[in-house]
Amino acid sequence: MADEADSIPTINMGNSGNGADTAPQIALISQYVKDLSFENPNAPAVYQWQDQPNIDVQFNIGADKVGDDVIEVSLKIEVKAVAPQGTAFAVELLYAALFGMRNVPEDQVQPFMLAEAPRLIFPFARRVLADAIRDGGFPPLLLDPIDFGGLYMQQAQQIQATAGEPAGNA
Repeated sequence: MADEADSIPTINMGNSGNGADTAPQIALISQYVKDLSFENPNAPAVYQWQDQPNIDVQFNIGADKVGDDVIEVSLKIEVKAVAPQGTAFAVELLYAALFGMRNVPEDQVQPFMLAEAPRLIFPFARRVLADAIRDGGFPPLLLDPIDFGGLYMQQAQQIQATAGEPAGNA
């Protein structure tokens, strides 16, 4: 019987002449819904409302080391639909994935956790969110793709610009 670790797909981050033991590797171990909340506070009246709700979508990315060479990356998506009559629905989804990382250079860990890992799991979180909203009796909300890499770079530039500003001129 093949070892279970052999069946996990890996991403080789570089080509090293020293063999697979020293080459950087990243593997998606598992992905899962960690928390899901759907609120429909004005049912059944909400289904009679004629006004289109204003939909607010918020994202947050988190990463935690959960073991040796294992990192949990979580994508929190909050959606609130509000019409003039009140809240149509509110959804909170915390979707997470475990990634195994081995021999990855330290300067590449954070960009992977905050840009590439969310990009990989977003389509699955998007489907869970759309299904929850549809199951609540509303048209499914299909979120547009998000450029997590661009957002990461933008945030990194803002942090760098803030760190580079003088503390104050006297």
